[in-house]
Amino acid sequence: MIAYGFSEYGGPETEYFLDIPIPDPGQGQLLIAVHAAGVNPADWKVRSGNRKDTVQTQLPAVLGREVAGTVVQVGTHTDGFSVGDEVFGSTAAGHGGYAQYTVLNAANTAVKPESVSFAAAATLPVAAGTAYDALDQLALHKKDTLLVLGAGGGVGSAALQLARADGISTIGVASARKKDWVNSLGATFVESGESFTDSVDRPVDGIFDLVGGDTLRAAAAHTTPGAPIISVADPVLAASLGGSGVARDRSAAAFTRLAELVASGVLRPHIESTFPLERAGEALAAVESGHATGKVVVEVS
Repeated sequence: MIAYGFSEYGGPETEYFLDIPIPDPGQGQLLIAVHAAGVNPADWKVRSGNRKDTVQTQLPAVLGREVAGTVVQVGTHTDGFSVGDEVFGSTAAGHGGYAQYTVLNAANTAVKPESVSFAAAATLPVAAGTAYDALDQLALHKKDTLLVLGAGGGVGSAALQLARADGISTIGVASARKKDWVNSLGATFVESGESFTDSVDRPVDGIFDLVGGDTLRAAAAHTTPGAPIISVADPVLAASLGGSGVARDRSAAAFTRLAELVASGVLRPHIESTFPLERAGEALAAVESGHATGKVVVEVS
Protein backbone atom coordinates (compact mmCIF):
# COMPACT_ATOMS: atom_id res chain seq x y z
CA MET A 1 0.00 0.00 0.00
CA ILE A 2 0.96 3.65 -0.32
CA ALA A 3 1.36 5.73 2.81
CA TYR A 4 2.89 9.08 3.73
CA GLY A 5 5.27 9.39 6.63
CA PHE A 6 8.74 10.36 7.76
CA SER A 7 12.11 8.65 8.06
CA GLU A 8 13.71 10.60 10.91
CA TYR A 9 12.82 13.38 13.32
CA GLY A 10 13.05 16.84 11.82
CA GLY A 11 11.30 19.20 9.44
CA PRO A 12 9.17 18.61 6.33
CA GLU A 13 12.26 17.47 4.46
CA THR A 14 12.05 14.15 6.35
CA GLU A 15 8.61 13.34 4.89
CA TYR A 16 8.16 10.99 1.96
CA PHE A 17 5.85 8.37 0.46
CA LEU A 18 6.22 4.80 1.68
CA ASP A 19 5.45 1.61 -0.23
CA ILE A 20 4.77 -0.86 2.58
CA PRO A 21 2.81 -4.10 3.13
CA ILE A 22 -0.84 -3.87 4.13
CA PRO A 23 -0.84 -4.59 7.88
CA ASP A 24 -2.71 -7.44 9.52
CA PRO A 25 -5.06 -6.62 12.40
CA GLY A 26 -4.18 -8.26 15.70
CA GLN A 27 -6.42 -9.39 18.51
CA GLY A 28 -9.18 -6.86 19.13
CA GLN A 29 -8.24 -4.87 16.06
CA LEU A 30 -9.73 -3.89 12.69
CA LEU A 31 -8.10 -3.32 9.32
CA ILE A 32 -9.84 -0.52 7.46
CA ALA A 33 -9.60 0.93 3.99
CA VAL A 34 -9.05 4.59 4.74
CA HIS A 35 -11.39 7.07 3.07
CA ALA A 36 -10.36 10.18 5.01
CA ALA A 37 -7.76 11.16 7.59
CA GLY A 38 -7.79 14.22 9.80
CA VAL A 39 -4.67 16.40 9.89
CA ASN A 40 -3.61 17.83 13.25
CA PRO A 41 -0.78 19.89 14.75
CA ALA A 42 0.17 16.78 16.72
CA ASP A 43 1.17 15.15 13.42
CA TRP A 44 4.00 17.56 12.68
CA LYS A 45 4.95 17.71 16.36
CA VAL A 46 5.47 13.95 16.32
CA ARG A 47 7.52 14.24 13.12
CA SER A 48 9.65 17.03 14.61
CA GLY A 49 10.52 14.91 17.64
CA ASN A 50 8.64 17.10 20.13
CA ARG A 51 6.54 14.11 21.22
CA LYS A 52 9.15 11.32 21.15
CA ASP A 53 9.07 11.00 24.94
CA THR A 54 5.31 10.45 25.00
CA VAL A 55 4.43 8.95 21.59
CA GLN A 56 6.08 5.63 20.76
CA THR A 57 7.31 5.79 17.17
CA GLN A 58 9.21 3.23 15.14
CA LEU A 59 10.87 4.84 12.12
CA PRO A 60 9.99 5.08 9.35
CA ALA A 61 6.51 6.00 10.59
CA VAL A 62 3.21 6.79 8.90
CA LEU A 63 1.68 10.15 9.86
CA GLY A 64 -1.85 10.76 11.14
CA ARG A 65 -3.89 9.61 14.16
CA GLU A 66 -7.58 9.92 13.17
CA VAL A 67 -9.36 8.26 10.26
CA ALA A 68 -12.65 7.14 8.82
CA GLY A 69 -13.13 4.24 6.43
CA THR A 70 -14.56 0.80 5.75
CA VAL A 71 -13.69 -2.38 7.65
CA VAL A 72 -11.98 -4.90 5.36
CA GLN A 73 -10.69 -7.40 7.94
CA VAL A 74 -11.61 -8.18 11.55
CA GLY A 75 -9.04 -9.49 14.01
CA THR A 76 -9.62 -12.24 16.54
CA HIS A 77 -11.66 -11.63 19.68
CA THR A 78 -13.31 -8.60 18.12
CA ASP A 79 -17.03 -8.31 18.71
CA GLY A 80 -19.51 -5.83 17.29
CA PHE A 81 -17.83 -5.15 13.93
CA SER A 82 -18.11 -6.80 10.52
CA VAL A 83 -16.44 -6.45 7.16
CA GLY A 84 -18.14 -3.60 5.30
CA ASP A 85 -18.92 -1.49 8.37
CA GLU A 86 -18.29 2.23 7.94
CA VAL A 87 -16.32 3.35 10.97
CA PHE A 88 -14.02 6.02 12.40
CA GLY A 89 -11.55 6.18 15.22
CA SER A 90 -7.99 6.60 16.47
CA THR A 91 -5.24 4.59 14.80
CA ALA A 92 -3.64 1.82 16.83
CA ALA A 93 -0.11 2.28 18.17
CA GLY A 94 2.44 1.87 15.39
CA HIS A 95 -0.04 2.73 12.64
CA GLY A 96 -0.85 5.99 10.85
CA GLY A 97 -3.75 7.53 9.02
CA TYR A 98 -2.18 9.01 5.87
CA ALA A 99 -2.41 5.65 4.14
CA GLN A 100 -4.60 3.47 1.97
CA TYR A 101 -5.13 1.07 4.88
CA THR A 102 -4.60 1.28 8.62
CA VAL A 103 -5.35 -0.59 11.84
CA LEU A 104 -7.70 0.56 14.60
CA ASN A 105 -8.31 -0.92 18.02
CA ALA A 106 -11.97 -1.92 18.21
CA ALA A 107 -12.15 -0.30 21.64
CA ASN A 108 -11.27 3.04 20.02
CA THR A 109 -13.58 2.71 17.01
CA ALA A 110 -17.19 3.75 16.46
CA VAL A 111 -19.69 3.11 13.67
CA LYS A 112 -20.16 6.13 11.41
CA PRO A 113 -23.76 7.32 11.07
CA GLU A 114 -24.96 7.29 7.47
CA SER A 115 -25.70 11.03 7.60
CA VAL A 116 -22.12 11.91 8.61
CA SER A 117 -19.54 12.07 5.81
CA PHE A 118 -16.25 10.21 6.01
CA ALA A 119 -14.42 13.53 5.98
CA ALA A 120 -16.44 14.89 8.91
CA ALA A 121 -16.06 11.65 10.88
CA ALA A 122 -12.29 11.75 10.39
CA THR A 123 -12.14 15.08 12.25
CA LEU A 124 -13.73 13.75 15.44
CA PRO A 125 -11.31 11.46 17.34
CA VAL A 126 -8.53 14.03 17.89
CA ALA A 127 -9.83 17.57 17.44
CA ALA A 128 -13.50 17.40 18.45
CA GLY A 129 -12.69 14.67 20.95
CA THR A 130 -10.15 16.86 22.71
CA ALA A 131 -12.67 19.71 22.95
CA TYR A 132 -15.40 17.37 24.21
CA ASP A 133 -13.17 15.90 26.92
CA ALA A 134 -11.90 19.32 28.00
CA LEU A 135 -15.42 20.69 28.42
CA ASP A 136 -16.36 17.63 30.42
CA GLN A 137 -13.43 18.30 32.75
CA LEU A 138 -14.17 22.01 33.02
CA ALA A 139 -17.70 21.14 34.19
CA LEU A 140 -19.04 24.65 33.63
CA HIS A 141 -22.68 25.51 34.15
CA LYS A 142 -25.28 27.18 31.98
CA LYS A 143 -24.65 30.94 31.65
CA ASP A 144 -21.03 30.60 32.80
CA THR A 145 -18.41 32.22 30.56
CA LEU A 146 -15.70 30.14 28.87
CA LEU A 147 -12.58 31.75 27.39
CA VAL A 148 -11.04 29.75 24.54
CA LEU A 149 -7.46 30.66 23.64
CA GLY A 150 -6.74 29.67 20.04
CA ALA A 151 -10.40 29.48 19.09
CA GLY A 152 -10.06 29.45 15.30
CA GLY A 153 -8.71 25.95 14.73
CA GLY A 154 -10.35 22.55 14.73
CA VAL A 155 -10.19 22.01 18.49
CA GLY A 156 -11.07 25.56 19.49
CA SER A 157 -14.01 25.87 17.11
CA ALA A 158 -15.41 22.54 18.32
CA ALA A 159 -15.15 23.79 21.91
CA LEU A 160 -17.09 26.93 21.06
CA GLN A 161 -19.90 24.92 19.47
CA LEU A 162 -20.14 22.36 22.25
CA ALA A 163 -20.11 25.04 24.95
CA ARG A 164 -22.82 27.03 23.20
CA ALA A 165 -24.99 23.91 22.98
CA ASP A 166 -24.73 23.65 26.77
CA GLY A 167 -25.83 27.26 27.26
CA ILE A 168 -22.35 28.49 28.14
CA SER A 169 -21.30 31.97 27.02
CA THR A 170 -18.06 31.93 25.03
CA ILE A 171 -15.21 34.31 24.27
CA GLY A 172 -12.89 33.19 21.48
CA VAL A 173 -9.35 34.54 21.10
CA ALA A 174 -7.94 34.15 17.60
CA SER A 175 -6.19 36.05 14.82
CA ALA A 176 -8.02 38.86 13.00
CA ARG A 177 -8.56 36.74 9.87
CA LYS A 178 -10.68 34.30 11.91
CA LYS A 179 -13.04 36.92 13.35
CA ASP A 180 -16.03 36.09 11.16
CA TRP A 181 -15.62 32.38 11.80
CA VAL A 182 -15.47 32.78 15.58
CA ASN A 183 -18.45 35.15 15.58
CA SER A 184 -20.45 32.72 13.44
CA LEU A 185 -20.12 30.16 16.23
CA GLY A 186 -21.90 32.46 18.65
CA ALA A 187 -18.76 33.57 20.50
CA THR A 188 -17.52 37.04 21.35
CA PHE A 189 -14.38 37.51 19.26
CA VAL A 190 -11.19 38.88 20.80
CA GLU A 191 -8.16 39.46 18.59
CA SER A 192 -5.01 37.72 19.75
CA GLY A 193 -1.95 39.79 20.66
CA GLU A 194 -0.04 41.09 23.66
CA SER A 195 -2.92 43.22 24.91
CA PHE A 196 -5.79 40.85 24.12
CA THR A 197 -6.98 40.83 27.73
CA ASP A 198 -7.92 44.51 27.37
CA SER A 199 -10.83 43.32 25.21
CA VAL A 200 -12.03 40.66 27.65
CA ASP A 201 -14.88 42.63 29.18
CA ARG A 202 -15.72 40.37 32.13
CA PRO A 203 -14.16 37.78 34.42
CA VAL A 204 -14.37 34.29 32.94
CA ASP A 205 -15.48 31.13 34.71
CA GLY A 206 -13.13 28.78 32.89
CA ILE A 207 -10.30 28.70 30.34
CA PHE A 208 -9.65 26.21 27.57
CA ASP A 209 -6.14 26.90 26.28
CA LEU A 210 -4.60 25.96 22.94
CA VAL A 211 -1.81 28.55 22.98
CA GLY A 212 0.05 28.39 26.30
CA GLY A 213 2.87 30.58 27.56
CA ASP A 214 2.33 34.26 28.26
CA THR A 215 -1.10 34.14 26.62
CA LEU A 216 -2.36 31.60 29.15
CA ARG A 217 -0.66 33.39 32.03
CA ALA A 218 -2.31 36.70 31.09
CA ALA A 219 -5.73 35.07 30.67
CA ALA A 220 -5.53 33.41 34.06
CA ALA A 221 -5.51 36.84 35.69
CA HIS A 222 -9.03 37.43 34.35
CA THR A 223 -10.79 34.46 35.92
CA THR A 224 -13.33 34.27 38.70
CA PRO A 225 -12.02 32.73 41.96
CA GLY A 226 -11.39 29.01 41.57
CA ALA A 227 -12.10 29.00 37.83
CA PRO A 228 -10.88 25.76 36.18
CA ILE A 229 -8.13 25.90 33.55
CA ILE A 230 -7.52 23.14 31.00
CA SER A 231 -4.58 23.44 28.60
CA VAL A 232 -3.62 21.37 25.57
CA ALA A 233 -0.65 23.58 24.70
CA ASP A 234 0.93 24.08 28.13
CA PRO A 235 -0.33 21.61 30.76
CA VAL A 236 2.69 22.26 33.01
CA LEU A 237 1.89 25.97 33.21
CA ALA A 238 -1.80 25.16 33.64
CA ALA A 239 -0.93 22.94 36.60
CA SER A 240 1.04 25.78 38.19
CA LEU A 241 -2.08 27.93 37.83
CA GLY A 242 -4.27 25.31 39.48
CA GLY A 243 -5.40 23.61 36.28
CA SER A 244 -4.31 20.61 34.21
CA GLY A 245 -3.99 19.09 30.80
CA VAL A 246 -6.78 17.18 29.04
CA ALA A 247 -7.56 13.62 30.13
CA ARG A 248 -8.57 12.03 26.84
CA ASP A 249 -11.39 9.49 26.52
CA ARG A 250 -10.81 7.73 23.22
CA SER A 251 -13.41 5.05 23.84
CA ALA A 252 -15.92 3.84 21.27
CA ALA A 253 -18.68 5.23 23.49
CA ALA A 254 -17.16 8.72 23.49
CA PHE A 255 -16.70 8.69 19.71
CA THR A 256 -20.28 7.51 19.26
CA ARG A 257 -21.53 10.49 21.29
CA LEU A 258 -19.51 12.87 19.10
CA ALA A 259 -20.93 11.36 15.92
CA GLU A 260 -24.45 11.73 17.32
CA LEU A 261 -23.78 15.42 17.97
CA VAL A 262 -22.72 15.84 14.34
CA ALA A 263 -25.70 13.90 13.04
CA SER A 264 -28.07 16.06 15.11
CA GLY A 265 -26.48 19.31 13.92
CA VAL A 266 -25.15 20.36 17.33
CA LEU A 267 -21.56 20.04 16.13
CA ARG A 268 -20.58 21.17 12.64
CA PRO A 269 -17.00 20.22 11.76
CA HIS A 270 -15.59 23.00 9.59
CA ILE A 271 -13.35 21.49 6.93
CA GLU A 272 -11.37 24.32 5.38
CA SER A 273 -9.64 22.22 2.75
CA THR A 274 -9.16 18.65 1.56
CA PHE A 275 -6.17 17.12 -0.21
CA PRO A 276 -5.78 13.78 -1.98
CA LEU A 277 -3.25 11.35 -0.48
CA GLU A 278 -0.70 12.24 -3.15
CA ARG A 279 -0.70 15.80 -1.73
CA ALA A 280 -0.53 14.79 1.92
CA GLY A 281 2.60 16.87 2.41
CA GLU A 282 0.71 20.00 1.38
CA ALA A 283 -2.08 19.13 3.80
CA LEU A 284 0.32 18.85 6.73
CA ALA A 285 2.13 22.04 5.67
CA ALA A 286 -1.21 23.91 5.73
CA VAL A 287 -1.71 22.89 9.36
CA GLU A 288 1.92 23.45 10.34
CA SER A 289 1.68 27.04 9.08
CA GLY A 290 -0.76 27.77 11.91
CA HIS A 291 -3.16 29.62 9.62
CA ALA A 292 -5.78 26.94 9.01
CA THR A 293 -9.34 27.81 10.01
CA GLY A 294 -11.09 24.68 11.19
CA LYS A 295 -9.87 21.32 9.87
CA VAL A 296 -7.73 20.00 7.02
CA VAL A 297 -8.47 16.48 5.75
CA VAL A 298 -6.59 14.03 3.54
CA GLU A 299 -9.01 12.11 1.31
CA VAL A 300 -7.74 8.68 0.34
CA SER A 301 -10.52 6.89 -1.53
